[in-house]
Amino acid sequence: MEESKYLKISEINNYIKSLLDRDSFLNKIYLKGEVSNFKNHTTGHLYFTLKDDSSRINAVMFASNAAKLTFTPEDGMNVLVEGRISAYPAQGSYQIYIEKMEVDGLGNLYIEYEKLKKKLASEGLFNKEYKKPIPKYPEKIGVVTASTGAAVRDIMSTIKRRFPICQAILFPSLVQGKDAAPNIVEQIKKADEFGVDTIIVGRGGGSIEDLWAFNEEIVARAIFECQTPIISAVGHEIDWTIADFVADLRAPTPTGAAEMAVPTILDLNTLLDNYRIRLNKNIKSMINTKFITLRNLRHSFVLKNPMTIYEVKLQKFSNLIENLNNTMDKTIISKKIVYDKIMASPILKNPYSLFDKKKNKYELLVNTLKLVNPLNILEKGYSLVKVDDKLVKSSKDIKLKDKVNVKLHEGEFEAVVSKIKE
Repeated sequence: MEESKYLKISEINNYIKSLLDRDSFLNKIYLKGEVSNFKNHTTGHLYFTLKDDSSRINAVMFASNAAKLTFTPEDGMNVLVEGRISAYPAQGSYQIYIEKMEVDGLGNLYIEYEKLKKKLASEGLFNKEYKKPIPKYPEKIGVVTASTGAAVRDIMSTIKRRFPICQAILFPSLVQGKDAAPNIVEQIKKADEFGVDTIIVGRGGGSIEDLWAFNEEIVARAIFECQTPIISAVGHEIDWTIADFVADLRAPTPTGAAEMAVPTILDLNTLLDNYRIRLNKNIKSMINTKFITLRNLRHSFVLKNPMTIYEVKLQKFSNLIENLNNTMDKTIISKKIVYDKIMASPILKNPYSLFDKKKNKYELLVNTLKLVNPLNILEKGYSLVKVDDKLVKSSKDIKLKDKVNVKLHEGEFEAVVSKIKE
Protein backbone atom coordinates (compact mmCIF):
# COMPACT_ATOMS: atom_id res chain seq x y z
CA MET A 1 0.00 0.00 0.00
CA GLU A 2 1.17 3.47 -0.85
CA GLU A 3 1.58 5.37 2.40
CA SER A 4 1.68 8.81 0.78
CA LYS A 5 -2.07 8.83 0.26
CA TYR A 6 -2.73 8.49 4.01
CA LEU A 7 -3.16 11.71 6.01
CA LYS A 8 -2.26 12.39 9.60
CA ILE A 9 -5.11 13.14 12.00
CA SER A 10 -3.70 16.57 12.71
CA GLU A 11 -3.70 17.31 8.97
CA ILE A 12 -7.37 16.54 8.51
CA ASN A 13 -8.28 18.41 11.71
CA ASN A 14 -6.31 21.46 10.57
CA TYR A 15 -7.96 21.23 7.15
CA ILE A 16 -11.42 21.20 8.72
CA LYS A 17 -10.38 24.17 10.88
CA SER A 18 -9.30 26.10 7.78
CA LEU A 19 -12.64 25.39 6.13
CA LEU A 20 -14.52 26.71 9.14
CA ASP A 21 -12.30 29.76 9.45
CA ARG A 22 -12.92 30.68 5.79
CA ASP A 23 -16.71 30.45 6.18
CA SER A 24 -17.98 34.05 6.51
CA PHE A 25 -21.25 32.86 8.04
CA LEU A 26 -19.44 31.09 10.85
CA ASN A 27 -17.04 33.97 11.48
CA LYS A 28 -19.81 36.14 12.91
CA ILE A 29 -22.53 34.11 14.54
CA TYR A 30 -25.13 34.81 17.20
CA LEU A 31 -26.44 32.08 19.52
CA LYS A 32 -28.68 31.80 22.53
CA GLY A 33 -28.75 28.93 24.98
CA GLU A 34 -28.40 27.73 28.53
CA VAL A 35 -25.05 27.60 30.35
CA SER A 36 -23.98 24.24 31.75
CA ASN A 37 -20.74 22.65 32.99
CA PHE A 38 -19.41 26.15 33.67
CA LYS A 39 -15.74 26.42 34.66
CA ASN A 40 -13.87 29.62 35.50
CA HIS A 41 -10.21 28.77 34.88
CA THR A 42 -7.44 30.32 37.00
CA THR A 43 -6.13 31.99 33.84
CA GLY A 44 -9.38 33.93 33.54
CA HIS A 45 -10.66 31.92 30.56
CA LEU A 46 -14.27 30.66 30.75
CA TYR A 47 -15.17 27.16 29.57
CA PHE A 48 -18.73 25.86 29.39
CA THR A 49 -21.38 24.24 27.23
CA LEU A 50 -24.24 26.04 25.50
CA LYS A 51 -27.35 23.92 25.09
CA ASP A 52 -30.97 24.06 24.04
CA ASP A 53 -33.74 21.47 24.19
CA SER A 54 -32.08 19.05 21.76
CA SER A 55 -28.44 19.95 21.18
CA ARG A 56 -25.29 21.46 22.63
CA ILE A 57 -21.98 23.08 21.64
CA ASN A 58 -18.75 23.64 23.50
CA ALA A 59 -17.90 27.26 24.23
CA VAL A 60 -14.82 29.17 25.31
CA MET A 61 -14.42 32.84 26.24
CA PHE A 62 -10.86 34.05 26.64
CA ALA A 63 -9.86 36.22 29.60
CA SER A 64 -9.56 39.42 27.54
CA ASN A 65 -13.26 39.21 26.60
CA ALA A 66 -14.42 37.68 29.92
CA ALA A 67 -13.04 40.68 31.81
CA LYS A 68 -15.64 42.87 30.10
CA LEU A 69 -18.63 40.94 31.51
CA THR A 70 -20.90 42.74 33.99
CA PHE A 71 -22.15 39.47 35.52
CA THR A 72 -20.83 36.07 36.54
CA PRO A 73 -22.17 33.21 34.41
CA GLU A 74 -23.71 30.26 36.27
CA ASP A 75 -25.13 26.89 35.33
CA GLY A 76 -28.76 27.20 34.27
CA MET A 77 -28.43 30.82 33.12
CA ASN A 78 -29.84 31.70 29.69
CA VAL A 79 -27.46 33.85 27.68
CA LEU A 80 -27.10 35.56 24.31
CA VAL A 81 -23.60 35.20 22.78
CA GLU A 82 -21.71 36.64 19.81
CA GLY A 83 -18.63 34.91 18.40
CA ARG A 84 -17.17 32.63 15.75
CA ILE A 85 -17.21 28.91 15.09
CA SER A 86 -13.85 27.18 14.68
CA ALA A 87 -12.24 23.82 15.31
CA TYR A 88 -9.86 22.76 18.03
CA PRO A 89 -7.46 20.44 16.15
CA ALA A 90 -5.93 18.84 19.23
CA GLN A 91 -9.25 17.20 20.12
CA GLY A 92 -10.88 17.10 16.70
CA SER A 93 -13.86 19.11 17.92
CA TYR A 94 -15.43 22.38 16.96
CA GLN A 95 -16.62 25.07 19.36
CA ILE A 96 -17.74 28.65 19.57
CA TYR A 97 -15.21 31.27 20.57
CA ILE A 98 -17.33 33.89 22.37
CA GLU A 99 -16.45 37.56 22.13
CA LYS A 100 -19.56 39.08 23.75
CA MET A 101 -22.17 37.64 26.12
CA GLU A 102 -25.22 39.00 27.94
CA VAL A 103 -28.01 37.50 30.00
CA ASP A 104 -31.10 36.55 28.04
CA GLY A 105 -34.60 37.77 29.05
CA LEU A 106 -35.41 36.04 32.34
CA GLY A 107 -31.74 35.99 33.16
CA ASN A 108 -31.76 39.77 33.48
CA LEU A 109 -34.58 39.50 36.00
CA TYR A 110 -32.58 36.86 37.82
CA ILE A 111 -29.60 39.21 38.06
CA GLU A 112 -31.81 41.99 39.43
CA TYR A 113 -33.29 39.51 41.91
CA GLU A 114 -29.89 38.37 43.16
CA LYS A 115 -28.60 41.94 43.33
CA LEU A 116 -31.53 43.14 45.48
CA LYS A 117 -31.42 40.01 47.61
CA LYS A 118 -27.74 40.60 48.37
CA LYS A 119 -28.35 44.28 49.14
CA LEU A 120 -31.25 43.68 51.57
CA ALA A 121 -29.43 40.79 53.22
CA SER A 122 -26.43 43.04 53.91
CA GLU A 123 -28.79 45.55 55.57
CA GLY A 124 -30.15 42.85 57.88
CA LEU A 125 -33.71 42.71 56.52
CA PHE A 126 -33.60 38.90 56.48
CA ASN A 127 -32.16 38.49 60.01
CA LYS A 128 -33.96 36.19 62.43
CA GLU A 129 -33.88 38.69 65.29
CA TYR A 130 -36.36 40.88 63.39
CA LYS A 131 -38.86 38.09 62.79
CA LYS A 132 -42.07 38.66 64.80
CA PRO A 133 -43.93 35.62 66.22
CA ILE A 134 -47.23 34.70 64.62
CA PRO A 135 -50.15 34.85 67.14
CA LYS A 136 -51.54 31.41 67.97
CA TYR A 137 -55.18 32.41 68.32
CA PRO A 138 -55.87 35.50 66.16
CA GLU A 139 -59.20 37.31 66.20
CA LYS A 140 -58.69 39.16 62.90
CA ILE A 141 -56.49 38.35 59.91
CA GLY A 142 -55.77 40.77 57.06
CA VAL A 143 -55.38 39.27 53.57
CA VAL A 144 -53.51 41.34 50.96
CA THR A 145 -54.08 39.73 47.56
CA ALA A 146 -56.21 39.99 44.43
CA SER A 147 -59.96 40.14 45.08
CA THR A 148 -60.56 37.34 42.56
CA GLY A 149 -58.78 34.10 41.82
CA ALA A 150 -57.85 30.86 43.51
CA ALA A 151 -55.52 32.43 46.09
CA VAL A 152 -58.14 34.55 47.87
CA ARG A 153 -60.70 31.72 47.73
CA ASP A 154 -58.24 29.21 49.21
CA ILE A 155 -57.17 31.56 52.01
CA MET A 156 -60.67 32.64 53.01
CA SER A 157 -62.18 29.16 52.87
CA THR A 158 -59.30 27.62 54.82
CA ILE A 159 -59.57 30.20 57.63
CA LYS A 160 -63.36 29.79 57.81
CA ARG A 161 -63.11 26.00 57.85
CA ARG A 162 -60.27 25.72 60.37
CA PHE A 163 -61.06 28.60 62.74
CA PRO A 164 -64.52 30.08 62.10
CA ILE A 165 -64.36 32.40 65.14
CA CYS A 166 -61.58 34.38 63.39
CA GLN A 167 -62.54 37.24 61.06
CA ALA A 168 -60.71 37.34 57.70
CA ILE A 169 -60.59 40.84 56.19
CA LEU A 170 -59.64 41.27 52.52
CA PHE A 171 -57.47 44.23 51.48
CA PRO A 172 -57.74 43.83 47.68
CA SER A 173 -54.61 44.59 45.71
CA LEU A 174 -53.12 44.27 42.27
CA VAL A 175 -50.62 41.40 42.28
CA GLN A 176 -49.25 41.66 38.73
CA GLY A 177 -48.11 44.43 36.43
CA LYS A 178 -46.25 47.72 36.81
CA ASP A 179 -48.76 49.18 39.31
CA ALA A 180 -48.86 46.09 41.50
CA ALA A 181 -45.90 46.87 43.78
CA PRO A 182 -47.09 50.32 45.01
CA ASN A 183 -50.63 48.93 45.39
CA ILE A 184 -49.37 46.06 47.55
CA VAL A 185 -47.43 48.53 49.72
CA GLU A 186 -50.56 50.68 50.16
CA GLN A 187 -52.71 47.72 51.21
CA ILE A 188 -50.07 46.43 53.66
CA LYS A 189 -50.06 49.82 55.39
CA LYS A 190 -53.88 49.85 55.53
CA ALA A 191 -53.98 46.38 57.08
CA ASP A 192 -51.27 47.37 59.58
CA GLU A 193 -53.24 50.46 60.66
CA PHE A 194 -56.52 48.50 60.79
CA GLY A 195 -55.31 46.55 63.81
CA VAL A 196 -55.40 42.93 62.59
CA ASP A 197 -53.41 40.25 64.44
CA THR A 198 -51.72 38.77 61.36
CA ILE A 199 -51.37 39.76 57.70
CA ILE A 200 -51.16 37.27 54.81
CA VAL A 201 -49.54 38.74 51.67
CA GLY A 202 -49.43 36.78 48.44
CA ARG A 203 -50.93 35.45 45.24
CA GLY A 204 -51.23 32.24 43.22
CA GLY A 205 -48.56 30.73 41.01
CA GLY A 206 -47.19 32.11 37.76
CA SER A 207 -44.06 32.90 35.81
CA ILE A 208 -41.22 34.94 37.24
CA GLU A 209 -42.63 38.00 35.47
CA ASP A 210 -46.05 37.34 37.05
CA LEU A 211 -44.52 37.17 40.54
CA TRP A 212 -42.12 40.07 40.02
CA ALA A 213 -44.10 42.61 42.09
CA PHE A 214 -43.11 40.61 45.18
CA ASN A 215 -39.44 41.04 44.23
CA GLU A 216 -39.68 44.84 44.27
CA GLU A 217 -37.65 46.73 46.91
CA ILE A 218 -40.60 48.91 48.02
CA VAL A 219 -42.65 45.79 48.82
CA ALA A 220 -39.76 44.25 50.76
CA ARG A 221 -39.29 47.39 52.87
CA ALA A 222 -43.03 47.72 53.50
CA ILE A 223 -43.09 44.15 54.85
CA PHE A 224 -40.04 44.80 57.04
CA GLU A 225 -41.44 48.06 58.47
CA CYS A 226 -44.89 46.61 59.15
CA GLN A 227 -45.66 46.33 62.89
CA THR A 228 -48.07 43.42 62.36
CA PRO A 229 -46.59 39.92 61.77
CA ILE A 230 -46.68 39.00 58.06
CA ILE A 231 -46.91 35.58 56.41
CA SER A 232 -45.84 35.55 52.76
CA ALA A 233 -47.66 33.21 50.36
CA VAL A 234 -46.40 33.87 46.85
CA GLY A 235 -46.80 31.27 44.11
CA HIS A 236 -46.08 27.59 44.62
CA GLU A 237 -43.70 25.83 46.97
CA ILE A 238 -40.77 26.07 44.52
CA ASP A 239 -41.23 29.82 44.05
CA TRP A 240 -39.09 32.05 46.25
CA THR A 241 -39.42 35.83 46.15
CA ILE A 242 -37.73 38.64 48.08
CA ALA A 243 -40.97 39.02 50.06
CA ASP A 244 -40.52 35.46 51.36
CA PHE A 245 -37.11 36.31 52.83
CA VAL A 246 -38.29 39.53 54.53
CA ALA A 247 -41.61 38.22 55.90
CA ASP A 248 -41.85 36.93 59.46
CA LEU A 249 -42.94 33.53 58.11
CA ARG A 250 -42.93 32.02 54.62
CA ALA A 251 -45.71 29.68 53.48
CA PRO A 252 -45.31 27.38 50.47
CA THR A 253 -48.78 28.25 49.11
CA PRO A 254 -51.70 30.58 49.93
CA THR A 255 -53.56 27.64 51.50
CA GLY A 256 -50.45 26.85 53.56
CA ALA A 257 -50.36 30.46 54.77
CA ALA A 258 -53.96 30.21 56.04
CA GLU A 259 -53.11 26.95 57.83
CA MET A 260 -50.10 28.61 59.49
CA ALA A 261 -52.14 31.67 60.49
CA VAL A 262 -54.91 29.88 62.42
CA PRO A 263 -55.30 26.66 64.41
CA THR A 264 -58.12 24.23 63.70
CA ILE A 265 -61.17 24.55 65.88
CA LEU A 266 -61.01 20.77 66.44
CA ASP A 267 -57.44 21.03 67.70
CA LEU A 268 -58.46 23.90 69.95
CA ASN A 269 -61.39 21.92 71.35
CA THR A 270 -59.08 18.98 71.94
CA LEU A 271 -56.61 21.27 73.71
CA LEU A 272 -59.42 22.69 75.89
CA ASP A 273 -60.59 19.16 76.71
CA ASN A 274 -57.07 18.24 77.74
CA TYR A 275 -56.87 21.37 79.91
CA ARG A 276 -60.24 20.49 81.46
CA ILE A 277 -59.09 16.95 82.26
CA ARG A 278 -55.81 18.20 83.75
CA LEU A 279 -57.65 20.87 85.76
CA ASN A 280 -60.10 18.33 87.16
CA LYS A 281 -57.23 16.04 88.13
CA ASN A 282 -55.41 18.91 89.85
CA ILE A 283 -58.57 19.96 91.72
CA LYS A 284 -59.24 16.38 92.85
CA SER A 285 -55.63 16.00 93.95
CA MET A 286 -55.82 19.27 95.89
CA ILE A 287 -59.12 18.24 97.55
CA ASN A 288 -57.63 14.86 98.54
CA THR A 289 -54.58 16.56 100.01
CA LYS A 290 -56.72 18.99 102.02
CA PHE A 291 -58.99 16.14 103.13
CA ILE A 292 -56.02 14.18 104.46
CA THR A 293 -54.81 17.28 106.29
CA LEU A 294 -58.27 17.82 107.78
CA ARG A 295 -58.54 14.20 108.85
CA ASN A 296 -55.15 14.39 110.56
CA LEU A 297 -56.25 17.52 112.38
CA ARG A 298 -59.45 15.89 113.54
CA HIS A 299 -57.51 13.03 115.07
CA SER A 300 -54.76 15.18 116.50
CA PHE A 301 -54.15 15.13 120.28
CA VAL A 302 -54.40 18.91 120.47
CA LEU A 303 -57.94 19.09 119.12
CA LYS A 304 -59.05 16.25 121.33
CA ASN A 305 -57.48 17.92 124.38
CA PRO A 306 -57.49 21.68 123.63
CA MET A 307 -56.85 22.58 127.32
CA THR A 308 -53.38 21.08 127.02
CA ILE A 309 -52.36 23.98 124.77
CA TYR A 310 -53.66 26.50 127.33
CA GLU A 311 -51.97 24.68 130.23
CA VAL A 312 -48.60 24.60 128.50
CA LYS A 313 -48.80 28.28 127.61
CA LEU A 314 -50.00 29.17 131.11
CA GLN A 315 -47.09 27.33 132.71
CA LYS A 316 -44.66 29.02 130.38
CA PHE A 317 -46.18 32.41 131.20
CA SER A 318 -45.87 31.71 134.95
CA ASN A 319 -42.19 30.82 134.53
CA LEU A 320 -41.59 34.06 132.67
CA ILE A 321 -43.28 36.10 135.41
CA GLU A 322 -41.22 34.37 138.07
CA ASN A 323 -37.97 34.96 136.16
CA LEU A 324 -38.91 38.58 135.69
CA ASN A 325 -39.59 39.08 139.41
CA ASN A 326 -36.30 37.42 140.36
CA THR A 327 -34.40 39.60 137.94
CA MET A 328 -36.08 42.75 139.25
CA ASP A 329 -35.29 41.81 142.87
CA LYS A 330 -31.64 41.16 142.09
CA THR A 331 -31.38 44.44 140.17
CA ILE A 332 -32.94 46.42 143.05
CA ILE A 333 -30.62 44.83 145.63
CA SER A 334 -27.58 45.49 143.46
CA LYS A 335 -28.50 49.12 142.91
CA LYS A 336 -29.24 49.62 146.65
CA ILE A 337 -25.74 48.38 147.56
CA VAL A 338 -24.22 50.88 145.13
CA TYR A 339 -26.46 53.63 146.56
CA ASP A 340 -25.44 52.84 150.16
CA LYS A 341 -21.75 52.95 149.24
CA ILE A 342 -22.21 56.33 147.61
CA MET A 343 -24.13 57.72 150.56
CA ALA A 344 -21.45 56.44 153.00
CA SER A 345 -18.65 58.09 150.99
CA PRO A 346 -16.63 60.75 152.99
CA ILE A 347 -16.86 63.01 149.97
CA LEU A 348 -20.60 63.37 150.36
CA LYS A 349 -20.24 63.86 154.12
CA ASN A 350 -17.52 66.57 153.82
CA PRO A 351 -17.18 67.69 150.18
CA TYR A 352 -14.82 70.65 151.08
CA SER A 353 -12.18 68.26 152.45
CA LEU A 354 -11.65 66.94 148.93
CA PHE A 355 -11.36 70.51 147.59
CA ASP A 356 -8.74 71.44 150.23
CA LYS A 357 -6.74 68.33 149.49
CA LYS A 358 -6.75 69.03 145.75
CA LYS A 359 -5.82 72.71 146.41
CA ASN A 360 -2.82 71.76 148.56
CA LYS A 361 -1.64 69.33 145.94
CA TYR A 362 -1.98 72.00 143.27
CA GLU A 363 0.09 74.54 145.21
CA LEU A 364 2.77 71.92 145.83
CA LEU A 365 3.01 71.18 142.12
CA VAL A 366 3.22 74.90 141.25
CA ASN A 367 6.05 75.48 143.73
CA THR A 368 7.88 72.46 142.38
CA LEU A 369 7.56 73.81 138.84
CA LYS A 370 8.89 77.16 139.95
CA LEU A 371 11.95 75.53 141.49
CA VAL A 372 12.80 73.62 138.33
CA ASN A 373 11.90 76.51 135.96
CA PRO A 374 15.23 77.62 134.37
CA LEU A 375 13.91 81.16 133.89
CA ASN A 376 13.62 81.80 137.64
CA ILE A 377 17.42 81.95 137.88
CA LEU A 378 17.29 85.11 135.76
CA GLU A 379 15.85 86.95 138.79
CA LYS A 380 19.26 86.64 140.41
CA GLY A 381 20.96 88.59 137.59
CA TYR A 382 21.85 85.74 135.28
CA SER A 383 21.03 85.80 131.55
CA LEU A 384 20.60 83.42 128.60
CA VAL A 385 22.73 83.88 125.47
CA LYS A 386 21.65 82.46 122.11
CA VAL A 387 23.10 82.40 118.63
CA ASP A 388 20.62 81.57 115.90
CA ASP A 389 18.16 80.41 118.57
CA LYS A 390 20.76 77.99 119.98
CA LEU A 391 21.77 78.34 123.64
CA VAL A 392 25.43 79.28 124.11
CA LYS A 393 27.03 77.07 126.76
CA SER A 394 30.72 77.61 125.91
CA SER A 395 32.91 80.28 124.31
CA LYS A 396 33.56 77.70 121.64
CA ASP A 397 29.93 77.99 120.53
CA ILE A 398 30.47 81.55 119.24
CA LYS A 399 32.77 83.40 116.82
CA LEU A 400 33.89 86.97 116.51
CA LYS A 401 31.23 89.30 115.05
CA ASP A 402 28.43 86.81 115.80
CA LYS A 403 25.15 88.43 116.62
CA VAL A 404 23.97 87.10 119.97
CA ASN A 405 20.60 87.43 121.70
CA VAL A 406 20.78 88.04 125.45
CA LYS A 407 17.67 87.31 127.50
CA LEU A 408 17.40 88.95 130.94
CA HIS A 409 14.92 88.62 133.78
CA GLU A 410 13.09 91.55 132.31
CA GLY A 411 13.51 92.01 128.57
CA GLU A 412 16.30 91.05 126.16
CA PHE A 413 18.83 92.69 123.79
CA GLU A 414 21.18 91.85 120.92
CA ALA A 415 24.96 92.31 120.86
CA VAL A 416 27.95 91.66 118.56
CA VAL A 417 30.89 89.57 119.83
CA SER A 418 34.02 91.69 119.74
CA LYS A 419 36.30 89.55 121.89
CA ILE A 420 36.36 85.89 123.04
CA LYS A 421 38.13 84.54 126.10
CA GLU A 422 38.64 80.90 126.86
